Amino acid sequence: MRKRIAIAFTAVFILNSLFAISSVQAASKKFALTSPVVKEKGMLPAEYTCDGASATPELRWSNPPKGSKSFALLMSHIPPIGPGGAETPHWYWIVWDIPATSKSLPKNNTSIGKLGGNSVNRDIGYAPPCSKGPGEKLYTYTLYALSKSANLGELSTASVNREILLKAISKITLGKAILNVNYTRAEGASDAPPPQ
Repeated sequence: MRKRIAIAFTAVFILNSLFAISSVQAASKKFALTSPVVKEKGMLPAEYTCDGASATPELRWSNPPKGSKSFALLMSHIPPIGPGGAETPHWYWIVWDIPATSKSLPKNNTSIGKLGGNSVNRDIGYAPPCSKGPGEKLYTYTLYALSKSANLGELSTASVNREILLKAISKITLGKAILNVNYTRAEGASDAPPPQ
């Protein structure tokens, strides 16, 4: 009897150990978005803003969800709630139809995926952070893993905005990876477009 109890306790211990190991492995395989130029909640170098070369940063990702057939990227900033009580998101960079085989976007990417418009200057492509407002601002890069293409082919790229992209991928998103970065403009900077 004691031998059976000992065996049962040993089996439970082994199962618990295996479960703990698998949980750690699962956590380490989380879908993640990183950059070699800035860490999570780190300060975005000026080179990637209007105070520098207005370059797009290199981004890398790992462990996308199984079944990912395409990726889409959105860089946005949601300012504090204004007097009217409504948040007005700004978006700076939209890229979709990034191939499933891709694991990164290079610096100054214009060749991987399709570029949408932005809310800063209404042009196609990247608009660098360039706020006149005081204090540190938080900018969020979100990479969406999709079960198929965003299917925005009928729209002109300039007309693809944040709302259109999010609506198009709402039912095909398998997961998302987020990288948050900060930027503070030098006091007295005056070469910015209208406040964002």
